[in-house]
Parts: sequence; structure tokens; C-alpha cells
Amino acid sequence: MARVTLYSKPGCHLCDDARTVIETVCGDLGEEWAEVDIEQDQALYDKFWEQIPVTYVDDKQHDFWRVDEQRLRAALA
Repeated sequence: MARVTLYSKPGCHLCDDARTVIETVCGDLGEEWAEVDIEQDQALYDKFWEQIPVTYVDDKQHDFWRVDEQRLRAALA
């Protein structure tokens, strides 16, 4: 089960940056992560469209707009 979930949408440059950080950190720590396209779910779109990318760790909101690598590492430690 994924500990990190990235809520994003296509064409979002901040989402691209967040994905890179999450891939690196999760890869280094051996953690699973998942990405959810908010455009595929109207409820998620309505909830997150102004904040993407939104990152959840262990089912709790962790960050939005930017993902700080050190903060993510600490959350997963």
C-alpha cells in the first residue's frame, strides 16, 4: 500500500516538480507511492483544483503546491 499519494493533473509544472521529489525520496527509502489525476474525479477536482499538487502521507495531507524533500523524508522516517 502506498504511503505517499500525489494528487495532480496533466500539464501542471508544479506537479512535475513534486513527482520528481516524491520519486527520489520514495525510491531512496523503499516506500510505495501513487499518483491520482484529479481530472478523473469531479469530487477530487472540486476539492484540490486550487492547491495542486497536493501530497498525502499515510492518508493525511502533508503539502500542497510544493514538496519539500527534507520534510517528506522526515515524515516517512
